[in-house]
Amino acid sequence: MKAERQIRLVESGKQKYLPLLLLGDEQETLIAGYLDRGDLFAWEQDGRVIAVCVVTREGVGRYELQNIAVTPQYRRQGVGRALTEFVWRYYPDLETLYLGTGDSPSTIGFYQALGFLEIGREKEYFICNYDHPIYEDGQRLRDRILFQKTKAP
Repeated sequence: MKAERQIRLVESGKQKYLPLLLLGDEQETLIAGYLDRGDLFAWEQDGRVIAVCVVTREGVGRYELQNIAVTPQYRRQGVGRALTEFVWRYYPDLETLYLGTGDSPSTIGFYQALGFLEIGREKEYFICNYDHPIYEDGQRLRDRILFQKTKAP
């Protein structure tokens, strides 16, 4: 039996997705800063949400992927990639997609594999903006890596 999948725009009740969003960004105050102004997409499979992402419009043709989170049992199965590709198709005017992420090798490798290029770093971002230490792949995150991907002409 084939799994029933759909990605949908969540227009109300975004707060109920907070536990899943916290997998992608552990600072609730930062999530609150972009959740209301962003589009929340939920990937549902067989009646339950397995992944979410939040995208904000930052200017004409410019969007930022603020948060992407996949439930642990669905990681490394192409869900994050498919959700990111969905974002590209959803916005007809999208020219450049930006994001910021932790300086861990697995996360950096994921975005590079999707064609994102590093455009800068915010030194000590995770030290200054989070109320507790953040760890990924066993290392404490310090810097935020800034990426962008531009739609091919």
